Amino acid sequence: MATKKRLYGGETAKAVENFPISGETVPVSVIRWLAAIKGAAATVNGELGKLDPALAEKIAAAAAEIRAGEHDNQFPIDVFQTGSGTSSNMNTNEVISALTGGAAHPNDHVNMGQSSNDVFPSAVHLAALEETTRTLLPALTKLEKSLTKKAKAFEDVVKSGRTHLMDAVPVTLGQEFAGYAAQIRLAKERIEATLPHVGQIPLGGTATGTGLNTHPKFAAGVRKILIKESKLRAIAAPADPFEAQGNRDALVELSGALKVTAVSLTKIAQDIALMGSGPRAGIGELFLPELQKGSSIMPGKVNPVLPEVVLQVAAQVIGNDTAITIGGMQGQFELNVRIPLIARNLLQSIQLLSTASVAFSEKCIDGLKANKAGCDASAGNTLATATALNEAIGYDLATVIVKKATSSGRPLRDVALEEGVDAELYDKTIDLRKIAAGNQA
Repeated sequence: MATKKRLYGGETAKAVENFPISGETVPVSVIRWLAAIKGAAATVNGELGKLDPALAEKIAAAAAEIRAGEHDNQFPIDVFQTGSGTSSNMNTNEVISALTGGAAHPNDHVNMGQSSNDVFPSAVHLAALEETTRTLLPALTKLEKSLTKKAKAFEDVVKSGRTHLMDAVPVTLGQEFAGYAAQIRLAKERIEATLPHVGQIPLGGTATGTGLNTHPKFAAGVRKILIKESKLRAIAAPADPFEAQGNRDALVELSGALKVTAVSLTKIAQDIALMGSGPRAGIGELFLPELQKGSSIMPGKVNPVLPEVVLQVAAQVIGNDTAITIGGMQGQFELNVRIPLIARNLLQSIQLLSTASVAFSEKCIDGLKANKAGCDASAGNTLATATALNEAIGYDLATVIVKKATSSGRPLRDVALEEGVDAELYDKTIDLRKIAAGNQA
């Protein structure tokens, strides 16, 4: 339930006034992870004798309320703010302080053992880790399963292959969908491979990575609590505190894997839209689900609306990756100072890919049907089937046959027999299902 009373203080108010940029606030997942870190930090500081245990308990309880989403409306600062996220860190400190009735000082108590420079990027890493693990990867798994199911259903549907958008040797619709499923499976593997790096958080480095004003056991204690509360086993110490403080390479790496996923989705969505084109003047090898009217003026028109959504999402994710890449390049010495930008774009990419993958799976892939007549027609009409004759009659004669069939419009078989190919050899060799099976026949 949203808090009506204003809980934040002067530093937050200044930031709201200073940054009237986009009207878009810091992603709520980052705010909630900031609170989780501060709650765990208070607990550890209390255990280490740095903070009064009763006050530590009050801070942890207040932080838990924020973590649970009870005060989301108390974080009004624009995402385009100071590049370290200091404004949002102070916003969190002030709200927690207010929730303790002012017993906890925003800096001296709530922020004890911390700096914006290590806490804010840690929250971004953890938000990305959680959203990727719990939302994106399951969504991609769902899409992969849908594509695999269609690959099985379409395994005996022979159609023309196409390379360079030109007729090629026959393939099966199932082979194509198995390839799409593999693209998504590999996308998951690429994303998963980045998570051990994303899980390495700079917490404990304070201002520059030295850990000044922080107990030596502080960071490990906080990580232990965060792992226990979140069940995210990838949360870990950095490989080097100065590496972790000075750059956001792991987030750039994750974004790169998301970009590849967007590229894969573009290929799949484009293919499905093209194979569903028609119904009479297009390729016409798939029937896409009819979700809504395709035109306000042309009766009965059906458009590939879900593939179009996926294509737009993919473009946005690729654009986000460019911004993240530039943001990752722009830090000097001990701190990257484009963290809010990176957070905004990375978490948007994760969310868009997650929702688009589920919608694509449920509203498009699951409802696809093969246009058997269209597939039979394309398989029977592709002159590239003559490739199967190469070993028997040679490439040159096969070329003559194909060119003559193309220019005359006559059936390939008629021209082949006219050029001296034995009818029994032709009929035995030009078996479309066998050709589609390739060396697995």
